[in-house]
Amino acid sequence: MRGRPLSIDVVIPERAQRFWQQKVIQRLDAEGYDVAVGYDRASIEAFSLADTVLALERRVFGRREPSLTAMVQPLPARFRHRAPMLRLVLTDGSSDSDVPTITLRCAGAVLGVNTANAIATGALPFIEAILDGQTIVDRAFPMIDRREATSLGLEDMLARAVTLLLSVVRAFAEDRLSPLAETSNVERSNAGFLLPYVTRALPRLGREAVRRARFHHAHWRVGYRFNDGPGVAESGRLGRGWTAIPDTPGRFYADPFAFHWQGRHQIFVEDYVQADRKAVISVAEFRDDGSLQAPRVVLDEPHHLSYPQVFARDGSIWMLPEASASGKLTLYRALSFPDAWQPDAVLIEGEISDATLLEHNGSLWLFATDRDGFGSTSDTLVVFQAPRLLGPWRPHHLNPILIDRRRARPGGAIQRDAAGRLLLPVQDGTLGYGGGLGVAHLVELDSETVRFGEPTAVCTSGDWPHRRIHTLNRSGSLEVIDGIATMPRRWRS
Repeated sequence: MRGRPLSIDVVIPERAQRFWQQKVIQRLDAEGYDVAVGYDRASIEAFSLADTVLALERRVFGRREPSLTAMVQPLPARFRHRAPMLRLVLTDGSSDSDVPTITLRCAGAVLGVNTANAIATGALPFIEAILDGQTIVDRAFPMIDRREATSLGLEDMLARAVTLLLSVVRAFAEDRLSPLAETSNVERSNAGFLLPYVTRALPRLGREAVRRARFHHAHWRVGYRFNDGPGVAESGRLGRGWTAIPDTPGRFYADPFAFHWQGRHQIFVEDYVQADRKAVISVAEFRDDGSLQAPRVVLDEPHHLSYPQVFARDGSIWMLPEASASGKLTLYRALSFPDAWQPDAVLIEGEISDATLLEHNGSLWLFATDRDGFGSTSDTLVVFQAPRLLGPWRPHHLNPILIDRRRARPGGAIQRDAAGRLLLPVQDGTLGYGGGLGVAHLVELDSETVRFGEPTAVCTSGDWPHRRIHTLNRSGSLEVIDGIATMPRRWRS
């Protein structure tokens, strides 16, 4: 920000202040804004039956870390000597003011614990940022990773509320906040929590408990085919000709990436070992007769690895696997391809998932999702730019590009169709993680703009038996996909 930092009034409840409101203030402080804190004495939010139920549910799910809905020690009021330029009202009270004011609405009411009512019914609510009670200036479509758990769903929603607020503040500070639509006045919600929780949430939780007792939560399978014509990204349908890599007891394969090197095809996969509760990276190579060898491990770390994007560049072969559990994005170089790899550089710090590389208009770009501290890893798209592979990698000034469970998380390497369009497979989390895949056209990309077209859903008709897919890749004529299989816990090969 040029000159003096943006002065912001943050309005919080006088009572029943919550951790997510505290996080907003802490994040604003960390970004250098001039923040004052005031109380809304008209707020009616208080500790409620919902708090008790959701806290108990979190204990059942073994969540011991602080919840974003948790009450916090009262935050002290802060004052300043100059007038505010923006107000953020984080309560259910009045937002009337002569100062531009941002409120958040979710499921038709002011964002708060009452948002749990909608989640309990099984809804997938979205969040709107509203300027002066009249104009929608931004929206977020958070991913809810655990649909059966109302408490965890609310956590996902509030996490993206924090992300959305910070994004709106940055846009306001840079004078690029623009209206999306007009809205009616935001109302308080008086909806009860207990009825939807007992009649909708608890039965859903029970069904999921039974399912997990009988079946593995997720068992992925990888498929491949050789195809000289237009592929899935171009046609928008899976079609026929797929063969599955055989499973072995106690492990599954997912996130396939195809690679062709010195006349030989390889498929790199996430290799998840049930007993270890984490994945390694393995490779399956094709023999001269066209048969596929069993996958063998080529990279193992103390943390979970997946999404093994392999590519050749600058005289070397590289791998950029997803390793968000390590808190950093690490680039590996092949010492002896394909079996020996060493870490070469940390490109980005943070919980970065499924970073996908593209060279475009003289720059290198990475598309990925960022957990942003809390909530899901699948709904917040960020973009980074660098002059060379080893960096420095700098975040795009528009980050986050979008918050959208339907199209934020990459699902494979960017492909170029016959017309020269850049096509990015994107995961659609509407039905949950791994629920589907779309293909989005990258319309515009430079240091000022990132713009995608609406994704086209991949039609799963054909001979691949698994309808829930989340990865698509191609190298030459070799195409690879994955899909969730229903796998009983007592499965035998």
